Amino acid sequence: MNLSGLSLRDLEYVVAVCDEGHFGRAAERCNVSQPTLSVQVRKLEATLGLVLFERSNRRVLLTPAGQAIVRQARAVLAEAQRLLALASEGRGAPLTGRLVLAAIQTLGPYLFPLILRPLREEYPLLSLALSEARTAEIVEGLRDGRIDAALVSLPISGAGLTLSPLFVEPFWLACPSDHALAQGGALRAIDIAGPDLLLLDEGNCLRDQAIAACGAGSGAPRHATSLETLRSMVAAGAGYTLLPSLAVPQGPDPSGLVALRSFDADGPGRTIALAWRASDPRAAGLSHLAAFLRGQAPPGTVACREAAAPASRDSAADPV
Repeated sequence: MNLSGLSLRDLEYVVAVCDEGHFGRAAERCNVSQPTLSVQVRKLEATLGLVLFERSNRRVLLTPAGQAIVRQARAVLAEAQRLLALASEGRGAPLTGRLVLAAIQTLGPYLFPLILRPLREEYPLLSLALSEARTAEIVEGLRDGRIDAALVSLPISGAGLTLSPLFVEPFWLACPSDHALAQGGALRAIDIAGPDLLLLDEGNCLRDQAIAACGAGSGAPRHATSLETLRSMVAAGAGYTLLPSLAVPQGPDPSGLVALRSFDADGPGRTIALAWRASDPRAAGLSHLAAFLRGQAPPGTVACREAAAPASRDSAADPV
């Protein structure tokens, strides 16, 4: 076997089938017909002498051999992308091509609709692939190359990552309309510490931030998997919770069951940042993207003044 039997495009097909779990969706992602993609995957399997996918009428699964090949294919494609990016950045060109942009689950659904139009106008040659996940999954995806950049809430473990703060998002209190906290003057975080504070499941950074802000015990008995479920629990009278300002609906609650209150100037909040691998050769373009997003700070938030934080050093030693 020699390298003439391999092509980067075939590796893209294999990775797409793995990610999508479906030949048709993989073909759409790669902008080719399904027969073309299927034939090329079969040819690659023949060249390698391996079966990469277990095929059935209902789903497509990676074989054990396929798992190893896909891992290496991702690495090869990432290096090829770095080669193109080096050339692009060397010419001073803005970000182009495919960029996988992730966001934490308590931010993406509320921020993406606000920034997509400006992003497409600023970067007409950039093809965005959006995703949502928890912080730990995003950090893992950044480090293994599945994610190019991510919108996260600080602090996170930044080893090997560049973190560029974008804006500070205040928290609001959501409580039942007949609750004692629904009335009164300016709220302080200490005012809402107590057993009735509703939290997200463990693993959500917003849960940890709510506990830190309000001094609540980590063993709170009631929790939810999403902000929308938390809001419904408040409406049902189960307790009160903290909501990021972007998740706060405009105007009064139509059901009349939920009251929303802001905090004083020292109230709790979170800092949203753009993160990317410190080794990414598109660093200049990603810094420009962070500056652009900082300039698009949504209403109700406060844009940060800091530029990208110095990259944290990971365990890899400098070449000698």
